[in-house]
Amino acid sequence: MRSNPRRWLLRFLGVIVFFIILAFVYYKYPSEKGQVNAESTSKQLENPVISVAVATSRQGDMPIYLSGLGTVTALKTVTVHSRVDGELIRVAFKEGQLVHEGDLLAEIDPRPFQVQLKQAEGQLRRDQALLKNAIIDLGRYKTLLEQDSIAAQQTATQKALVEQYEGTVEMDQGLVDNARLQLTYAHITAPVTGRIGLRLVDQGNIVHASDVNGLLVITQTQPITVVFILPEDAVQPVIKRRHNERSISVEAFDRAGNNKLASGKVSAIDNQIDPTTGTLKLKAQFDNEDGVLFANQFVNIKMHLDTLHSVILAANAAIQRGAHGAFVQVVKDDETVTVRPVKTGAVDGETVAVLEGLSAGEKLVVDGADKLREGSRVKIVRQDNIPLTPSIDIKPESKKYPDS
Repeated sequence: MRSNPRRWLLRFLGVIVFFIILAFVYYKYPSEKGQVNAESTSKQLENPVISVAVATSRQGDMPIYLSGLGTVTALKTVTVHSRVDGELIRVAFKEGQLVHEGDLLAEIDPRPFQVQLKQAEGQLRRDQALLKNAIIDLGRYKTLLEQDSIAAQQTATQKALVEQYEGTVEMDQGLVDNARLQLTYAHITAPVTGRIGLRLVDQGNIVHASDVNGLLVITQTQPITVVFILPEDAVQPVIKRRHNERSISVEAFDRAGNNKLASGKVSAIDNQIDPTTGTLKLKAQFDNEDGVLFANQFVNIKMHLDTLHSVILAANAAIQRGAHGAFVQVVKDDETVTVRPVKTGAVDGETVAVLEGLSAGEKLVVDGADKLREGSRVKIVRQDNIPLTPSIDIKPESKKYPDS
């Protein structure tokens, strides 16, 4: 049977139309969807969502401190020497012991001084007897002189002899007192209250008053002082505070500045600035009842200068610097960022006082700010808290101090 050419032609044209319609549908609708996706992707690339960490500003009080390096200095450091020569027969202290004024420390062989005392006392009694006899004879001579029984010269000579014996007795009394004093020196006592260092001489040694090193060293540790320095820029605020309030509190910290050791008060301010370093010396006194401060110990001193009341506190990490000064990036309620200039005050490693441009309760970007700009969309992934009791240091290069 022979097929119809016209029918085959119609079938062929139908197949072609079908594929044309199918290709139109396939390419038409996916391209429109892809165009929409491309436009959305382009917008996301232009303003992507950036993950950031924020800290909320708050209102509060900020204490301001001046920081300085200090050295612990004892009020009294005494090297105890022997005041007489002799054998050290007793050591009555232990190394590192706390002693009080008048406590027995050591004893030198007292026997030579006891012998000298007996000799002086014997000579005194002999001369006192001679003086007594001369006084009796003088009384007799005066009676005989009144009776005109002896020459006046004899009475005058006897009177001179009495005065001579009186002088001798006074000399003997001085020798007795000196012998007793030497005997007292054989018992060495603590001249001040303090802590004893390492023993310099052992029992059995012959000690001399001329020995250079002495027997021991006593350092007064309660109370104790710290001499510290501040930059010359701090002179006027410190003097102003000193005039307004006699007592300025200070705190002593360890070498690393992490652990607080003691609290005290400023006791003295030097009368001149060191021209070579541009610093001023101050002295603070500490009760040191627990004995944590030792002479010549290195400490960090924080002196409370003033307190800023009801200021805006922000995380120091949120403060950025630009050509026009300091600014912060604030996250708004619609999770976009706005750049705001601020004026900062006292600052430490964690907290800064913001004097202008910020209010309490605002979220400030502290991490992830490098990729942000005005109007950037953000996602908050971490929220930090500002310390409630910051410890603020005014750096030496800063010349702005609050009024006392």
